[in-house]
Amino acid sequence: MTAPDSASPREGKFVRALGLFDGTAIVAGGMIGSGIFIVSQEIAATVGSGGWLLLVWTITAVMTLAVALSYGELAAMYPEAGGQYVYLREAYSPLWGFLYGWTLFLVIQSGCLAAVGVAFAKYLGVLVPGISTRNWLFHLTDLKVGAMTIPIGVNTAQLVGIGIIALLTANNCINLKAGKLVQAVFTVAKVLSLVVIIVVGFAFGRADSALHAPGFWTARGAGGVPLEGLALFAAVWVAMIGSMFSADAWNNVTFVAAEVKDPRKNVGRSLILGAGGVVVLYVLVNFAYLNLLPFDAIATAPEQRVAAAAMGRVVPWGALAISVVVMVSTFGCLNGMILAGPRLYYAMARDGVFFAAAGRLGVRSGVPVKGLVIQGVWSAVLTLSGTYSDLLAYVMFAALLFYVLTIAGIFILRRKAPRLERPYRAWGYPVVPALYILAALTMMVVILIYKPLYTWPGLGIVALGVPVYFVWRAARRRSASSAAR
Repeated sequence: MTAPDSASPREGKFVRALGLFDGTAIVAGGMIGSGIFIVSQEIAATVGSGGWLLLVWTITAVMTLAVALSYGELAAMYPEAGGQYVYLREAYSPLWGFLYGWTLFLVIQSGCLAAVGVAFAKYLGVLVPGISTRNWLFHLTDLKVGAMTIPIGVNTAQLVGIGIIALLTANNCINLKAGKLVQAVFTVAKVLSLVVIIVVGFAFGRADSALHAPGFWTARGAGGVPLEGLALFAAVWVAMIGSMFSADAWNNVTFVAAEVKDPRKNVGRSLILGAGGVVVLYVLVNFAYLNLLPFDAIATAPEQRVAAAAMGRVVPWGALAISVVVMVSTFGCLNGMILAGPRLYYAMARDGVFFAAAGRLGVRSGVPVKGLVIQGVWSAVLTLSGTYSDLLAYVMFAALLFYVLTIAGIFILRRKAPRLERPYRAWGYPVVPALYILAALTMMVVILIYKPLYTWPGLGIVALGVPVYFVWRAARRRSASSAAR
């Protein structure tokens, strides 16, 4: 558990082989997974109208772009592996950096890999019916742990999810070129797929669609009860849990800054181009849904497959086509997260607060091979446990907390390190970063009040990292003392 020594002849080095397009592909590819194809159903059911559905996505778009614009300054200041971990470490203390990295590894990144891997398997099941979360190879029992239900057994969807994670992990272990090639191809493919949905949605709109129906801005809750005032305010922010999750992972490019060409400029540019482009596509895709489907068809879409229902109204094989699109999308999303995550664990290991093996690069590959393997193994464990969806829901509050702390870090570092080189400065500072912090805190308060289950478990996971951090540091000191003797 000790930090590795400085690079030796038997250890590889990072290669700056990621250009602006590659960085943008990591941002866009990580953001576009399965969410945009399904979460509009839950949002529609929560806010009860097409107008408010669009507003939820628009607020999400503005917040995502605001935070991406602000992160550019931090990326320019610290163009090294680790990204957000480094920003929190420098702005606050090594403990805060560790708590973010701990939560990312334990739940956020690995849990996302598990969830997206199973999502890939579910849509593959449309083509191969034998692949399903209901097709158990063996199912012993369901274990209740608080509000979570942990199925004990293995189903075919889990096996496929683990298999696809293993495949992409192995590919990324070859070298950076292998990983970035997959990312580029699949990101282009899924961006084009979203463009096709938008074009079809606007070209083949239906007269009975939500966009043309009366009551476009009449929000309704359960039972058709009108939502007004505080109830509507709360519904909007609660509904944003799904859209914010769908727009997340844009920060993964900061983890790979050590491999980006001219990182002081290109990391920030990648954030703006990737995040900005994706959120615009997201809003337009929802316009397409509303122009193709009646509102009730969106709010009650079977299995949340809004995109499949929309395309199915245009061509009989539309639903099947969307299944293939989601498979392409989730495959590219998995690759981007698999590629980026171990770079953050590498930075933690170099600081002595993660497994030392994750802090070494392959001599030939120049990538953190063991970090990739550690991430893959833990993701497989979460996939088999079946708890990833619950864990991700619980940790959303904690993820927002770290975003708020990171953006607040810009203000702190302006005072703490005023002379540090800043080739790019946060756009609209101090207004835009402050407005993001205010919006994120508002969402956190609403979730705390109306969805408490989404708060305490996530904060518990973060808090658990505090003793782990001190134990790890103590082990490092003992190891260093023994080596000195």
